[in-house]
Amino acid sequence: QVQLVESGGGLVQPGGSLRLSCAASGSIFRRSTMGWFRRAPGKERELVAVMTTGGSTRYADSVKGRFTISRDNAQNTVDLQMNSLRPEDTAVYYCNAENSIVPTIKYWGKGTLVTVSS
Repeated sequence: QVQLVESGGGLVQPGGSLRLSCAASGSIFRRSTMGWFRRAPGKERELVAVMTTGGSTRYADSVKGRFTISRDNAQNTVDLQMNSLRPEDTAVYYCNAENSIVPTIKYWGKGTLVTVSS
């Protein structure tokens, strides 16, 4: 039943790093663009990074050069390496899977909280 499961959130100081991971069922993973979104307190959910089945990536301008998305097609996982974290990166991060052929078919994880604070 549970399709996407995130892990790796937590508290980190400004300038630090965290790695988020999302495990998906194989039937979903291999057909989907995988991505990470986030919702900061009082703000709308926004795209952070996505990677297609072919390996193309797209990043939010605010995270370019600091965050890296990767997917392991053998393990059915998608990771988000976050470096040089800033207080404004504080948010709940959600894993997303969007079917490559039928984009209206989407799945969301429950989210993992990332807090950047000293």
